[in-house]
Amino acid sequence: MTYDDARAHLIAWRDEYPTNPFLADRLLGSLLARYLPAPRLAQLENRASAFAEAMTTVVAPAANRYEQRAHLAEFVPYDAIGRRIDRVDFDPSYHAAGAAVWASGVVADSGEPGRAFEQATLLYLLSLEGEAGHACPATCTIGLARALRRRADAAVLDRFLPALLDADYARASRGAQFLTEVQGGSDVGANASVATPSGDGLTFLISGEKWFCSVADADQFFVTARVPGGPSGTAGLASFVVPRELDGRPNGFALRRLKDKLGTRGLASGEIDFTGARAWPIGPIEEGFRTAVSVVLNTSRWFTAVGAAGIMRRAVLEARAFARHREAFGQPIERFASLRTTLADMVVTADGALCLVMALTDLEDRIDAEAASAEDVHWHRLLVNLVKYLTSRQATSVVRDGIEVLGGNGTIEEFSVLPRLYRDAIVYESWEGTHNVLAAQVLNDLRRLPLLEVAGARLGELVHGDVTGLEAGLASALAGLERCRTDEEFAAWHLRDYLDRLGIVAEALYLAEAGAPIAAQHLFVRRAPGYDGSLDEGLARRVALVLDQ
Repeated sequence: MTYDDARAHLIAWRDEYPTNPFLADRLLGSLLARYLPAPRLAQLENRASAFAEAMTTVVAPAANRYEQRAHLAEFVPYDAIGRRIDRVDFDPSYHAAGAAVWASGVVADSGEPGRAFEQATLLYLLSLEGEAGHACPATCTIGLARALRRRADAAVLDRFLPALLDADYARASRGAQFLTEVQGGSDVGANASVATPSGDGLTFLISGEKWFCSVADADQFFVTARVPGGPSGTAGLASFVVPRELDGRPNGFALRRLKDKLGTRGLASGEIDFTGARAWPIGPIEEGFRTAVSVVLNTSRWFTAVGAAGIMRRAVLEARAFARHREAFGQPIERFASLRTTLADMVVTADGALCLVMALTDLEDRIDAEAASAEDVHWHRLLVNLVKYLTSRQATSVVRDGIEVLGGNGTIEEFSVLPRLYRDAIVYESWEGTHNVLAAQVLNDLRRLPLLEVAGARLGELVHGDVTGLEAGLASALAGLERCRTDEEFAAWHLRDYLDRLGIVAEALYLAEAGAPIAAQHLFVRRAPGYDGSLDEGLARRVALVLDQ
């Protein structure tokens, strides 16, 4: 093969990426058709198709520029005459991408209850480019908008919500959520920022520092702070909305510096000090932490899982196309058995994650529309933490496998999107709670609420006998978690193992329900505890069926 022949194969690989990745995603289309009535489905399909084309023509080329280190956001502390402005400047390409994202309506949908499928679908398509500098701002804005819509009193809602819902990027306010403090991290109860009543009976003055502030350029901030005289720990935290400026001047706000992160580099994250920043409470003061977790953090955990599914989908597209066009030792590399197994593992993991994410989205949709049952709420409480915990780890693994398929080329930033996806996926793992924090939250919930019983009932409904071993796998996972619920020492050592088992079983069951029993079988078998490939006589057949579907 000549140099020109080899480059022709690479061109064919790049050309294989669909111009409309929404229309090319058969599983996503079938899942939406399963969950949505025809009129709503048709409207969403039109919007998603238009945004998918904008992703390939506008967002992707823009992200390829502003994600490069030479074009990252810059912190501008002072204006030309020395006044403190704490501004973040972006490359113009960043704003071009933002305009396309906001025009999709993904944020504007927050003004109407029960639009979770619309928002999840659009965020999933955006995540084909990784976080891309805008998935986090969109997610944070949606979380703040939801908190205002669900919890704020009328005056606060009317003052702050409309600007968040504007689909015009140039006019819209963007939201952020600042919870983390240097001494607290995931231990939010250790936070020390203080909110003192201002004396007007309406607002508070917040002082303190926030350590990890993504969307440092936002116009409105969701902030937790401790009200004097309140209880210690998380019970003493209240939730507030803080505008960046009042009367055209910084509102007790100072940006200390931007952080140089491993991933999500197009996004401005920084350290922020508040000194008497005027703040409006969101909901009752004594329910602040509940608002922060049940609305804001859970929204972000859901969208992080959506993003992880999108990242996996893109890794699969890149790796499978490359394997078809790249030749080595006289044949396309997709013909080698070991690589075919890697590709099949990537496919079923990505598909299982999407099925599980859409099951969570269905719960989000009903809860936001106030149409959920008590059992729905319990199932969501378990699933939102489990799905974020599981899919964020899977995304890192799937992208790493994709990089392996591309070989040394897979590590080159300019060659493919995979290095950016890998960096972003690792950041996703820590966003909105580390794995151990989420596992601890699940365990705490299991001990207080009948979540295992609900999980057994919901997943048991999906066992139809067409995937061998899943019923026993579900029983084993539930039994292990039941022991974790009652045996503290056992839970300390084995909780995550059993959460992994339950998550894989759930993905396989939802994947089988979506009409892919062979893929579900492959996912379940390959991830089963103690799997021994030498005893897996059906491996070659399953791999062939998965890759040829």
